[in-house]
Amino acid sequence: MGRAGVLGRVLIAGCGYVGAALAAQLTADGHEVFGLRRRVASLPDDVAAIEADLSLPGTLGVLPEGLDFVVYMAGPAGRDDALYRLAYVEGLRNLLAALEGRAESPRRIFFVSSTAVYAQRRGEWVDERSLAEPDHFGGRRLREAEELLLASRFAGTLVRFGGIYGPRRTRLVERVRTGSATYSAGGPHYTNRIHRDDCAGALRHLMGLDAPGKLYLGVDCEPADEARVLRWLAGSLGAPPPRQAPKERAERGSKRCRNDLLLSTGYEFRYPSFREGYAALLAREI
Repeated sequence: MGRAGVLGRVLIAGCGYVGAALAAQLTADGHEVFGLRRRVASLPDDVAAIEADLSLPGTLGVLPEGLDFVVYMAGPAGRDDALYRLAYVEGLRNLLAALEGRAESPRRIFFVSSTAVYAQRRGEWVDERSLAEPDHFGGRRLREAEELLLASRFAGTLVRFGGIYGPRRTRLVERVRTGSATYSAGGPHYTNRIHRDDCAGALRHLMGLDAPGKLYLGVDCEPADEARVLRWLAGSLGAPPPRQAPKERAERGSKRCRNDLLLSTGYEFRYPSFREGYAALLAREI
């Protein structure tokens, strides 16, 4: 698949942790990027700031015209069903209505979703063809938003990311460093990750394709057993080895997500596994 050339004008709705990294990559390429947030003080200087609230349709009259791409990556303000619905479903619905009302016709809208939409828990391999029948309100609201985009008149692409880590998201590293990290009994317990810079890189790459598909899994190349990751970090940090969690701790789900489809488009991971990604984070600390 080839690059489509100039990307043009891009709106990042919910320009936060990953959005700012994506904006940095796109502006470095020379594209015009608009970052929409409720509070815009933390946006990079080379991003055109749009102060608006996706949950309040009346604030969306300030959207720019002539958009080529829209990336929706808003997040909830807390962990309950109402807030997830507001951020993912109502926020997206409001943005689509605002674009429709302004007769905007972006080439494609990307919706940043999550592998949380998969309820598989027994180490199954999961890809874009797997059933996505979430058993938690977070995954259900994401699925509702996904269907909302795909049912609209706009060309849409869903990118379901695994657990995102990177600069300033080092809680797992600190847990290992302090000896408080534990792993689940009865493993292996598979986890799926992607570095923030690869989240941004994958989105940028997909924007440049002539005809991206409707769905991609955004995970790195190695689903990794939780205990294996923790032991590797402990060895790298010179920290005590992680402990097995008490038996009474509830068993969590486990699945292995494939990124074959994303790789088939030509995307090359900067951090193909947790080792490269965490090694880069640890190097920054020294």
